[in-house]
Amino acid sequence: MDIVTLTLAVVLPWLAGASVLLAIDPPRARAPGDAAWTIGAGWFAGVLLLTAWMRLLSLVGIAFGRASIAAPLLVIAVAGVFIAGRRQRIDPASSWRSAMATLRGADLSRAARLAWYAVLAWLLVRAVLLLVEIAWQPLYPWDAWIQWATKARVWYELGHIVPFVREDAWFAAPSLVYFDASPNYPATLPLLQVWANVMLGRWDDSLMNVPWWACGVAFVFVCYAALRRFGFGPLGALIGSWLVTSLPLANVHVALAGYADLPMAMFYTCAALALLRWLDERTIGRGVIVLAFVVGLPTIKIPGIAWALTLLPGALVVWFRPRGRTLLLGLAGIAVLVALILTRSEAVILGYHMHLDFAPAWGPVAESLFLLGNWHLLWYGAFAIAIIAYKFIFAPDIEPLTAIVFAGLFFLLIVFGYTNAREWVVEQTTVNRAVLHLAPLLSLWALASFARWRRAQVESAAPPTAVPAASA
Repeated sequence: MDIVTLTLAVVLPWLAGASVLLAIDPPRARAPGDAAWTIGAGWFAGVLLLTAWMRLLSLVGIAFGRASIAAPLLVIAVAGVFIAGRRQRIDPASSWRSAMATLRGADLSRAARLAWYAVLAWLLVRAVLLLVEIAWQPLYPWDAWIQWATKARVWYELGHIVPFVREDAWFAAPSLVYFDASPNYPATLPLLQVWANVMLGRWDDSLMNVPWWACGVAFVFVCYAALRRFGFGPLGALIGSWLVTSLPLANVHVALAGYADLPMAMFYTCAALALLRWLDERTIGRGVIVLAFVVGLPTIKIPGIAWALTLLPGALVVWFRPRGRTLLLGLAGIAVLVALILTRSEAVILGYHMHLDFAPAWGPVAESLFLLGNWHLLWYGAFAIAIIAYKFIFAPDIEPLTAIVFAGLFFLLIVFGYTNAREWVVEQTTVNRAVLHLAPLLSLWALASFARWRRAQVESAAPPTAVPAASA
């Protein structure tokens, strides 16, 4: 029975999110990556829909329950498919066959198709092993215990959201209130855990973390869609998706579910990719999707506000072409100046105390990125690609992503060098989790830049096409 209820806990929001994406941004016929984007981003859109509905239920005083939460999700899923079918006259059977043919590449050679299925099988085996790990592993300690699941346990038992307060307010409260280590943290991820427990019909601090596994599976589709958009073939896109999603720390955060850093990274990547899709084709539907993901970032973690701001350079560099790059350089200079001024004012922004430190913790940061086993060769590869492909990282199709990645690196530079986060960097307790927010998008940028450079090398090495002599 647990298998059935947990399957429904994953499938219902996934279908609801995917159907909404299908209705407001239907895939173009056989467009590379469109089907994968709808499937993958559909889960993350479904999470936002699910948790927004649970907030509304709590606001109007309706208790969390299977019917009160699941029924609207089912209605949204059916309505989305119906609207998409009416708008686009979609035949479900032929659309499914077309989507699957596009995903695996109908024109692949026999050897390439076998390799495609081999990589897919590898990904499936890893997904099964991660699912088993989640089912067997008790809730992991520290943040998962004291910041996130505390809220989930209380809200599940009460059947609605109640506020959490700090310990001083808890001691002074005349009536029952609740507190944990971070009472101001947002509600999205605890609500996901509540939803899984509601479907199970009991509190289970292991199985409630299955949504983290669903994030890992859905993210493979998101990465595949992104790489197809950047010109990869089906086999290259699948191998690239495996490279991005097999980062050691990413797998750890799936297996030891309950932390917010991996969902933060995935929602941020979805927001960036949604922005790139909107810049390609500026429809209202795609604009709504961008807005939903951007607004959703702060509901995952409070630093999501800052990560949302790092998306702005990607849009500005396109809106103000050909002077977009000059504008960004000017804004970067202003940002540096403002940051330096804030470091002398003891300002507190998003919980970070700004303070200029003349001995930044660059040693532990470099050790974490280049010597420890959390990232494989990601940072070596990213630096190498930035050097060899420097002419192409500002190509029109790559430039918006380059601007976003550079803005993300600038944000990490400020956090590690000029805030109280330096203490956590020295202790190696936060640096990798903060870097994880950017790492998947950085990986996609590195792969896209390398492919752009490689394509230019092949084209320059190709023999020139013979030009027929002009007639006399």
